[in-house]
Amino acid sequence: MASIQFLGAAGTVTGSRHLLEHEGKRILLDCGLFQGEKAWRRRNWDPFPVPPSSIDVVVLSHAHIDHSGYLPRLVKEGFTGTIFSTPATRDLLAIMLPDSGRLHEEEARFANKMRYSRHDPALPLYTEEDANRCIPQVHTVRYGMQREIVPGVVLTFHRAGHILGSASAQLDLYGAAGYRHTLVYSGDLGRYGMPIITDPAAIERATTLLVECTYGDRDHLESDPRGELGAVVRDVVERKGVLIIPSFAIGRCQDILYHLRQLQLAGEIPASIPVFVDSPMAIDATPLYLMHREEHDEEMVRLITEGMKPIHPTWVDFTRGVRESQAINDRKGPMIVISASGMASGGRVLHHLKHRLPDPKTTVLFVGYQAQGTRGRKLVEGAQSIRIHGIDVPVRAQIKSIAGFSAHADRSEVHRWLSSIELPPQRTFCVHGEPSALEAMRQRLEANGWAAEVPGYLERFELG
Repeated sequence: MASIQFLGAAGTVTGSRHLLEHEGKRILLDCGLFQGEKAWRRRNWDPFPVPPSSIDVVVLSHAHIDHSGYLPRLVKEGFTGTIFSTPATRDLLAIMLPDSGRLHEEEARFANKMRYSRHDPALPLYTEEDANRCIPQVHTVRYGMQREIVPGVVLTFHRAGHILGSASAQLDLYGAAGYRHTLVYSGDLGRYGMPIITDPAAIERATTLLVECTYGDRDHLESDPRGELGAVVRDVVERKGVLIIPSFAIGRCQDILYHLRQLQLAGEIPASIPVFVDSPMAIDATPLYLMHREEHDEEMVRLITEGMKPIHPTWVDFTRGVRESQAINDRKGPMIVISASGMASGGRVLHHLKHRLPDPKTTVLFVGYQAQGTRGRKLVEGAQSIRIHGIDVPVRAQIKSIAGFSAHADRSEVHRWLSSIELPPQRTFCVHGEPSALEAMRQRLEANGWAAEVPGYLERFELG
């Protein structure tokens, strides 16, 4: 008999961790960091719910930090098993995890310098060295290939269409007395018809299903995100202001670069406007989007073949060093600064926001989901000041958002993906969503005759 326990992304959109146990083996589906509310972030420092040394393998859906960012800590605390991912995810992890370790170290140093931490001294959750140490444990499995990861468990990855390398994980379980069970974990599902990477792949069968519900209670508004982006850029140019786009370094940053390039080619924004990509991780990740041709959709293939440089605006500066990053704040507009993190929860974008938010000529544009408790959410909801590095920063800048760039499937797109499953699963667990989104998805599934429930944090279920 197998079981599943929800160690994260249960009642929240963060900290994705799901523990599958079968025939005495432990398989951790995703190993993410908690972000957002302080109570959630504190869980990163709590002892892991089971001894890391007792986990046999980790299966990663994709490289985003809320799905992979706890790996260095897990290894540091005793996990010695194999981590399975797609090839593109492994390449991204080799960039993202060391970068995450550096950020933890930088934040600890800055907290000690400014004395705004309750802890003396403030320590990093893990270091760059810790992150580099776990990368050799990552082994790759290509989409559609079957791989026995422990005795009696066969893994198959299917395209999820969320970011480069993202996958839904199918685990076929085999046991005594003819026991057979298919667990499918959706991971983060992407949207249909989006640029650069291919659409989510169909899933034919599942006995137990774990489905993400980030937008489980709503659909994305019908919009023209590229046109909206163009209008924001033209306004910034006219006011000689600065456009700051907090962006995830992986996925969203490349999408924005793609659309800026298309706007320039169409003559809808000036080719002369400087674009600064201020994120070492984004700088390293962007070439990977060109390298992994197996991920590209038909339009991306065509643009590359024709030499159109699809994710390279005319005047773009990839800013790697700290001094280069600081120098951006000495420049006057018009210009565009794309910097991580996407929810303004950390990273270099905080320094730009601290410097530019008091200036009415600044526009801050959010282009993705803003989780509860993050600075991004507070700014979008109209905060008059925001706390950064222990300082209350007044908000006089224009705060805008464009929903159409979201890399998450909305309610209808999730149901389009679910419709590919031939028979309703015996059980469907709604995960990775805020409470209202989770409950809305549960009710909609039940209305369609599916047995669905919303698991609680640390809740455990037997899989019959």
